[in-house]
Amino acid sequence: MKRRVVVTGLGAVTPIGNTVEEFWSGIKEGKVGIGEITKFDTTEYKIKIAAEVKDFQAKDRMDFKAARRMEPFSQYAVAAAKEAFEDAGLDMSKEDPFRVGVCVSSGIGSLQIIEKEYKKLLEKGPNRVNPLLVPLMISNMAAGNVSIQFGMKGKCINVVTACATGTHSIGEAFRTIQYGDADVMVAGGAEASITPIGVAGFTSLTALNTTD
Repeated sequence: MKRRVVVTGLGAVTPIGNTVEEFWSGIKEGKVGIGEITKFDTTEYKIKIAAEVKDFQAKDRMDFKAARRMEPFSQYAVAAAKEAFEDAGLDMSKEDPFRVGVCVSSGIGSLQIIEKEYKKLLEKGPNRVNPLLVPLMISNMAAGNVSIQFGMKGKCINVVTACATGTHSIGEAFRTIQYGDADVMVAGGAEASITPIGVAGFTSLTALNTTD
């Protein structure tokens, strides 16, 4: 028997608001999240605009020490998951942690840390590369960090399907509950790919808007 599945809580970190309330107000007000890129110097770039997350302070949304061991995409995921967790009124002390899972995904993981550590590799050699490069970089660390932060020990997966990643993850979580593999799933997507190589790559692909 397929089980009925319901959404019980929401969380959001977006270019038009860093909580669900701010995000929804932004939608109703017709707020535009697109603006000039501030993350890096775009002087030599054809593309000057993007939808950046603004005024996000990880230390205000999660444990400071844990946040320092996360790249932005994972920080966004944990902050949004925490809001959804609280919105749902989920109490892990009353749940079987092995029946609570995560499908919070990222299409590309952290380009920032790759850029930073590759520069270090070229300038200072391989022995100076951050030992946490891989766990900071890989796209399944959004799901991993959410799982660790909230004590979820069930299914923990990352779906990578480009621009469909977040939506696909919600569908995968839905089916996980529907078919009885978990009772609760935290689901969604997180991305932070407004970086020099990210914008350059999508520009070369002619996938970005060149107007201002």
